[in-house]
Amino acid sequence: MPVALENLNAMNAAEFAAALGDIYEYAPWVAEQVAARRPFATLAALHDAMQAVVRGAGADRQLALVRAHPDLAGKAARAGTLTAESTAEQTSAGLERLSEDEYRTFHRLNGDYRRQFGVPFIVCVRRHTKGSILRQFAQRLRNDAAAERDAALSEIFRIAALRLDQRVSAPDRLPVHGHLSTHVLDTQGGTPAAGIAVDLVEIATPSNIRIVAGALTNRDGRTDQPLISGRPIPIGTYELRFAVGAYFAERGVPPADPAFLDLVPMRFSVAEPEGRYHVPLLVSPWSYTTYRGS
Repeated sequence: MPVALENLNAMNAAEFAAALGDIYEYAPWVAEQVAARRPFATLAALHDAMQAVVRGAGADRQLALVRAHPDLAGKAARAGTLTAESTAEQTSAGLERLSEDEYRTFHRLNGDYRRQFGVPFIVCVRRHTKGSILRQFAQRLRNDAAAERDAALSEIFRIAALRLDQRVSAPDRLPVHGHLSTHVLDTQGGTPAAGIAVDLVEIATPSNIRIVAGALTNRDGRTDQPLISGRPIPIGTYELRFAVGAYFAERGVPPADPAFLDLVPMRFSVAEPEGRYHVPLLVSPWSYTTYRGS
């Protein structure tokens, strides 16, 4: 259950530090120092204050913060000894479901990164699919040490922002969530297309897919809830699958048997985890089109 910001402001320093001590991994000193800066009018102000404490810490303390983070799909993850927050975060990217070959790949990359930079590879996994994480490894292994120190802190701030947004209720929210929705219009009938089954699929490889969400369009041609909201949309490739053949068959069109269009796949990629992706379908029995809306 989230704790209200006004209640955090009213707590004594020890209670405040206990409530937020794990926002930064194994670094309760961040919350302890921020306690003296209360009250906070907004969640954004609290987040900024916690960032300022980390930025103002000495290089040794920042390095200790970085080193406190676990490897991705590493020994601690396999042994079940991660913190609850880290476990949930790694699970969100499917890192608990790796094949043995994939575990070996992560083990090799973790080792390469540690040998090169002396610290664990840190990425805000809630913003990434498994494939995107592997691309991040490849890109960042080309960086120098200074760039990776900055990258590690930036990723830690993203992790902390997501944890804080989940932990604290406030009049404002942090800009850490994306939004993915769709809308189906029947261009032959000139109406919203109600009752179309829609699946959202994450595509790692052509043979490695995962259904993320499924819904039926309502009388407005929309789904009752966004397909993804309240969290980042992980960077990766997706496909929306619309069962338009059944929809038109129920309406007696087209006369062709089998129908010209049956399952319409709409493949697209997400590059902005906190962005708004509205992917509509304008469809007739013989054609369809789409675009990225907002």
